[in-house]
Amino acid sequence: MSYQLVWFKRDLRCEDHDALVEAIKRGPIRCIYVIEPRLWLQPDVSLQHFEFIQESLQDLDAQLRLRGGSLEIHEGELIEVLTKIWQANPFKGIHSHEETGNGFTYVRDRELGHWCRSHAIQWGEYPQFGVTRGLKNRNVWQANWQRHMEAPLHELSQIHFWKAPLASTLILNSSASHLTPSTMQAPQHLRHNPPRRQHGGRSVALKTLNSFLKQRSMQYRGGISSPLSAPDACSRLSVYLSYGCLSIREVVQATNEELLQTPPQASRKISGLSAFMSRLYWHCHFIQKLESEPEIEWQNMHRGYDGLRENEFNQDYFNALKDAKTGWPMVDACVTMLRETGWLNFRMRAMLVSVAAYPLWLHWRPVGEWLATQFLDYEPGIHWSQLQMQSGTTGINVTRVYNPIKQAQDQDPKGIFVKKWLPYMRQIPDTWIFEPWMMPQEVQKSIELYTGKEIPEPVVEIAIATKQSKDRLYARRNLSEVRAGKKSVVDKHASRAKRKECDSSKAKGGNTSPQFTFEF
Repeated sequence: MSYQLVWFKRDLRCEDHDALVEAIKRGPIRCIYVIEPRLWLQPDVSLQHFEFIQESLQDLDAQLRLRGGSLEIHEGELIEVLTKIWQANPFKGIHSHEETGNGFTYVRDRELGHWCRSHAIQWGEYPQFGVTRGLKNRNVWQANWQRHMEAPLHELSQIHFWKAPLASTLILNSSASHLTPSTMQAPQHLRHNPPRRQHGGRSVALKTLNSFLKQRSMQYRGGISSPLSAPDACSRLSVYLSYGCLSIREVVQATNEELLQTPPQASRKISGLSAFMSRLYWHCHFIQKLESEPEIEWQNMHRGYDGLRENEFNQDYFNALKDAKTGWPMVDACVTMLRETGWLNFRMRAMLVSVAAYPLWLHWRPVGEWLATQFLDYEPGIHWSQLQMQSGTTGINVTRVYNPIKQAQDQDPKGIFVKKWLPYMRQIPDTWIFEPWMMPQEVQKSIELYTGKEIPEPVVEIAIATKQSKDRLYARRNLSEVRAGKKSVVDKHASRAKRKECDSSKAKGGNTSPQFTFEF
């Protein structure tokens, strides 16, 4: 008996799952996940990603078993796995969500398209986010996003799972390539699994969503910038959206429902939920950039910035950043927290990239590969767009340079955060908490900690290095050919929503820079 194949990727749930729903309409279904060896050799993956996926697959398999089915885990390159499955038991169609992933997944999906055409197999791909595949005109993007978010959530009808013939069952049960979520093994070369990271699975995701909507959202506005308050004030849903334990549509609709039910006097909660909604829009807005131009993963969005940093990469500076030894307490504490938890709030992520791009003058690509392995919630579309925006290589956004000393003064004025993550800072007198390298020798002697030894010294003099880097960036930006290249970037990638809102604000004589809209 023929059947439909549902291929799970970064959509690890049953609920509001377009690919699953569409497959069910066409006959019996068979659900698979493929561990692709070449995918796990890419420079942007780490052990924490694999283990989070495994936890999510265990949850997904449990949900399928409650409905009378199960999830098969196959190991091998996708085309090889599909060929073996098809040869043993031919299927009529493949169903999956669209994926705006890294370069490997882009090439792999093109290969799959060719394979399906050569075998006369229909491949149904369905939007996972509010991202438009084949977008020709950015002007229609916002309407597309709104339409996707307002569509009814897909509910599963009765599922008819494919049952393998006896001979096929014997082959499957004896095949090393057919695993279960509990028996899959991480590739031995993978490293980095933070001890305090978030755990995978829809059950945990729903608890996180509920706690944010009901309680933590009151802290959202005003609480997401400081690394002290952000772990609770932020939604912490990013990783569950990245791996599809939740659909963004159900999060948008649940947030809207909570807003409707919140009484007007709960102004802090309303403000937080409204700001969060802007971020959900922003989430898809940035992913659309990589969808529209996959090359921004490895080349400058504005090609006029080619060669700006690439040929001057200082490995010692990069090592100091990765080892949390730049000498700037806020930077080193953030790197340490990231290493231990797999998460960091957005402002501190922006500060890390800014420090790498300006005073350290590091090209964004190696920095981005390293950070991708550190972020449990690594979402390629957001990640590479942000790396370029913070590094100034989009050519159209306002230059954002975060001074780590000022960020410490603003976001951690009592040094609580840096003392939590950097034990040596606990002995530093408050007078020197922001610039410990400035301590007089007698103070260093009294606490038996010395700059250049127990206390890292700044790798560069930040004011001088930042000014030099900004001067170089602006010199490049002011070249006539670089200025001329801005229009094509704006046409392809810039947000139309901000432009309209600014025009409206100007007409009313209001503020032209809304806090929670994004011009890029």
